[in-house]
Amino acid sequence: MSKENLREALEWDKKGDWEKAHVLAQSEESKEAYWLHAYLHRKEGDQGNAAYWYARAEQPVPDDSLEEEWDRLYQAFQ
Repeated sequence: MSKENLREALEWDKKGDWEKAHVLAQSEESKEAYWLHAYLHRKEGDQGNAAYWYARAEQPVPDDSLEEEWDRLYQAFQ
């Protein structure tokens, strides 16, 4: 998945379409996609699944807001 596609998935999430964002995140196997996948499960409230994906992404489980993490993701996918 290109960084453009990862940004697209984030935009779908921002528009309220978690499912579409999740499908896009699941379609790729990369650390960046795993991080996005982790964020989406964190947002969903599935902390156990999120922790698994953060580990696969080699990212710490964040303790800040979802909005702050969204911004970090978007910047990382530039």
